[in-house]
Amino acid sequence: MATMKRPRLLAVDALPNYRLRLNFIDGSVFTVSLASDLDRCQGLYPLKDANEFAKATVITGEGWTVEWPELDIQIGADTLWLDAQAQNAPDENTRIFAQWRARHGLSLTDAALALGMTKRTMSAYGSGKRPIPRYIALACKGWEADQT
Repeated sequence: MATMKRPRLLAVDALPNYRLRLNFIDGSVFTVSLASDLDRCQGLYPLKDANEFAKATVITGEGWTVEWPELDIQIGADTLWLDAQAQNAPDENTRIFAQWRARHGLSLTDAALALGMTKRTMSAYGSGKRPIPRYIALACKGWEADQT
């Protein structure tokens, strides 16, 4: 099985109800819903057309984005990976952590700095190798509240 330092895609399949099945190079497969993003992000409005949404593709040999070339729309593999982690989280703490990172576009390094932890610990949380303790989920919420 291939390892990933940064999320890269092998393939994508468009599914009904604005969902994507994402196949990553490490062998992981996730289904992600983009329905709420299509309503919230004006740049994605053209994808509300189911026929256009169905044209999702990954450039062979690259895998850094899901693309809709005719519409000039791309969504990064790293963004989709974070969304997949949040939407498919096994527990509430993992979901809170993944959504927090996705909402603020935080890399593992940025998340580590924000929470006063090591990048290695953040990597273990982000990859699922270690469960996310409740105090980390609460720290994410506290950090977010402090930013407003």
